[in-house]
Amino acid sequence: MPPFELLMPTSLEQALALAGEFIAAGEEFDWIAGGTDLIPNYKWHLNPKANVISLAKVAEMSELSSTHIGGMVRLHDLAQSNLTHPLLKDAAGSIASVMIRRSGTVGGNLCLDTRCYWFNQSEDWRESIEWCHKCECGTDADCRVIPNQNTLCVATYQADLAPALLCLNATIHLASSSGKREMPLSDFFELDGMTRNVLQPGELVTHITLPTESSELTGCYHKLTLRESWDFPEAGIAAAWKLDGEEISTLKIASTGLESIPRVHDEEVAAVLPGWSGKESIEILSESLRKSIKPVNNTGLKPNYRRKMVKVLARRCLNQIMHE
Repeated sequence: MPPFELLMPTSLEQALALAGEFIAAGEEFDWIAGGTDLIPNYKWHLNPKANVISLAKVAEMSELSSTHIGGMVRLHDLAQSNLTHPLLKDAAGSIASVMIRRSGTVGGNLCLDTRCYWFNQSEDWRESIEWCHKCECGTDADCRVIPNQNTLCVATYQADLAPALLCLNATIHLASSSGKREMPLSDFFELDGMTRNVLQPGELVTHITLPTESSELTGCYHKLTLRESWDFPEAGIAAAWKLDGEEISTLKIASTGLESIPRVHDEEVAAVLPGWSGKESIEILSESLRKSIKPVNNTGLKPNYRRKMVKVLARRCLNQIMHE
């Protein structure tokens, strides 16, 4: 693994000050939360930095309540806490293995680097076939998934918490040495496998908040993986709903593992919800979701199979409405 200097601030203010100093000096750095994604990438020489700021000792980022989730809350704690919304418990408990969940964090999962078959390999492997657009090493290499272009990276976002939080209308809170800002989580992600999100240099995710009415929603999360544990989702569908008697008054659906960002599917839902008729509507909506998603050939499973499984996963989620 390439050498780097590890700094361990004990407060958010100190962490942001360190980041500001590196930016002012023109030095590159990374944040590290749980390290379950960053450290393997460093071992593969994937964009390592000379300086790494750890957030492990920033206690204020580990607060957890029913409406407040700190960026440093461990995935295991999120999955086990009685304060966590059932949909989030479902999503967090499905991530990787117990060992990974005990280290991985909420902020780290949301900011997970996008993945691609041509990128997430060892340095020797990547060098042997030439570089790709995401890790072009100064060669101006083209994308290997969509040839003859080096303007857009289509690496896939493969994290589990985002679709569940999107369905619960979460707000994400960011901070840097320049100040704080917040936005709906749906505005956080950027449709580019390299940019990934709207984080500015020196900025980090401090916490997530949920509206109080999210407690009124019921939901579930289903995903497709190559193995039972460890693997990133090849496709994931989260759904949240609220029943008013036998009528569905609210329905939110979001996907992950299929494109460069997680997506909320409000348009597809809006086209079906007014005339909801049980199984027939579930079939129509599931098919609509399958058609709207366009995965590319850069993960372990082929795009056509992943699209077919979107319909299956959506049907599994929506069928649970019928049993309430």
